Amino acid sequence: MPIFTPLPNKQIHFKNKTLNLAEPKVMGVLNVTPDSFSDGGRFDTVENALRHCEEMLNYGADIIDIGGESTRPNAAIVSTDTELERVVPVISAVRQNFGNDVWLSIDTSNPAVMQAAINAGADIINDVRGLRKDGAAQVAAALDCPVIIMHSRGEPTTMNSLARYTDVISEVKSELQTAITAAKSAGVRHENIIIDMGMGFAKDHVHHQKLLANLHEFITHFDLPMLFGVSRKRFLGECLNAMSLEYLNNHTAQDRDNIGTLAHIFALQQGASIVRVHDVKPMVQAAKFWQMMSAFDR
Repeated sequence: MPIFTPLPNKQIHFKNKTLNLAEPKVMGVLNVTPDSFSDGGRFDTVENALRHCEEMLNYGADIIDIGGESTRPNAAIVSTDTELERVVPVISAVRQNFGNDVWLSIDTSNPAVMQAAINAGADIINDVRGLRKDGAAQVAAALDCPVIIMHSRGEPTTMNSLARYTDVISEVKSELQTAITAAKSAGVRHENIIIDMGMGFAKDHVHHQKLLANLHEFITHFDLPMLFGVSRKRFLGECLNAMSLEYLNNHTAQDRDNIGTLAHIFALQQGASIVRVHDVKPMVQAAKFWQMMSAFDR
């Protein structure tokens, strides 16, 4: 009895490039912020960002996700000018140093940053607010680039209080559909859309468990490629705390990487095409092993 299900036969295209999402893709996180929850301040200079980008690419990252605004709970609001100052020089430097074949995504909800980032060399918009900001959907449509529409509620300062659902699967599905419909109404093409359940955004521990166990429902329902990202997030920390292993007391965000790799493999097993992680090296190895076994199992 086969235990591996092939990933959906999907692709994304931009700037004469094609990314085959029928094979698992690993997105490496490059936060150029001083206050991100697990690595804030480590890569907030162009030199440090380039060094980390090179490391992730050498380890096999398929996409580098560059973000200049922390969206952790209760994160401070970042001005447009500040976000632009953080991300545009890094995108330009990455493109200059590593060539045009590298896939770059810009982690932003700001339409002005979307425009500037794509102009500077980014390929994908990764929006945790699902194109809800005024003008975001219109800019994404005009740029005609791939866009990741994530489910979330509220803002970083309010999202924890909005983690209330009667049926988290049906409600997240419905709210994602609303965001997708709005994006298409603004001119975003179906072929450019990637979905994200929004782990860590307006969900509690039980909600995360249910979503991770039922990702396949979303892929079947939407017929769109999925990005899944739970790297180093609170949910994983709660899982570690529940294991009653003394050495996990007072663990760090980095200590969540092993269980995070396993969670992302669960997502691949259900059909997620892209996994977004901080620790690229073990994730690439795990994804390639999964792909090997998947091919053998058919």
